[in-house]
Amino acid sequence: MSVVDLTPFEQACVAHGWGKPEDFLRAFDATADVLGESVTLTDRQLRRWRTPAPPAPRARAWRVLHAMFGVSPVELGFPGPPPGATVGSGLLPTEKGTTVDRRAFLYDSFGAAAGLPLHTQPTTPTGRSNAVGTAHVVDLREGLRSLYQLDDAYGGGDVHSLAVRHLRRVRRVINTNTYPETIGRQLQLVAGETAEHCAWLCYDAEEQDNARRYWGEALTTATMLRDASLEILVLASLSMQASHEGRPRDGVDLARAAHERAAQYGSPALKSLIASREARALSLMADGQAAGKRLSEAMRLVEHTDRGRPSPPWAAFHGQAELDYVQGLLYTENGHHHGAVQFLRAALAHQDRTYGRNRALYRLTLARSLVNAGEVDEGAAHAVDSLDHLAEVESGRVLRRLNEVVGLLADVDAVSARHAADELTEYAHAKGAA
Repeated sequence: MSVVDLTPFEQACVAHGWGKPEDFLRAFDATADVLGESVTLTDRQLRRWRTPAPPAPRARAWRVLHAMFGVSPVELGFPGPPPGATVGSGLLPTEKGTTVDRRAFLYDSFGAAAGLPLHTQPTTPTGRSNAVGTAHVVDLREGLRSLYQLDDAYGGGDVHSLAVRHLRRVRRVINTNTYPETIGRQLQLVAGETAEHCAWLCYDAEEQDNARRYWGEALTTATMLRDASLEILVLASLSMQASHEGRPRDGVDLARAAHERAAQYGSPALKSLIASREARALSLMADGQAAGKRLSEAMRLVEHTDRGRPSPPWAAFHGQAELDYVQGLLYTENGHHHGAVQFLRAALAHQDRTYGRNRALYRLTLARSLVNAGEVDEGAAHAVDSLDHLAEVESGRVLRRLNEVVGLLADVDAVSARHAADELTEYAHAKGAA
């Protein structure tokens, strides 16, 4: 049977070196053990998964498959997801040793998904090395795609070192190999996109100086290549960082610069994302009227994503959940906590389960608004429930929000608040020790 005759699941197994059933079963058991999932897979079940119309895996098996391949099992041809199949909801113990195991597991997952390393190219009989070609660019892009997926699930903490390693790999290919000019441009673009992702991961880990450095590098590459998509991405990201750091005027200016460049792109989803970033900055400047207008525009645009050009892959996360979340933040900043609760509930409900880090952030933000709105018992319950998401998330932004919620709960004279604050504090201390 040729590769083209294989099912998507079988092709993915072969690509990861699990072409033989016994190899896959060993890898499945090892991954389940690392994730703490109590699930076994028989040879008969595996044979059914390899058919053209495989049955839906149960929730625990679904989570193991997602971790093994770094993509949703839907992309492997499975129906689903089944109820309860949240990314990484099989909790990892918080002991230090297990955290190290999880980090090693992420390295292994990235290495498998990104393909074999690019070693020195074989030489021809004349002693000259073969030029880098399209296959190498595809390999490097696949590695970057895997980093996006790991970040969505786990946050920027552990994934950051993987991204830096990948950036070094791309630079090594650029500086130690030969290739035609067309391939060179693609390699430089991958380097710029990887630098941008390193910046995002630093931002998420609350390493803002490093984030600025990597975004500067990515912007330089975008300018050199005159690549509008990368330039828009960097400007929109810098706008987001400016708002996060309390520089909303810079946030507005950067968002408008991104908007000017995106006008020619013709993507409603991309324009919506940029408008939401500008709305966030305007809100922080206490210009509620202008912020509301821009957010309304963002909502209108996202309803017309079937028109014009599709959004670039990096903007795939943007949608109704993100807009609900921004609307909730706008209400919060205006002191309308009851109104914020409504939108934050919707944001959590609309958020795709593959975005584990965002779900943790949304739930904690909802808990914060509930407490501020006087709904202490429900806020405390959501805060404790967030621990289910936090077990596998390494994100400085999420930890910062966690500490905000702990501070709020500690100031409330209620049994539920005290118990929740104690549980969250214990978790935060364990996380710090690990």
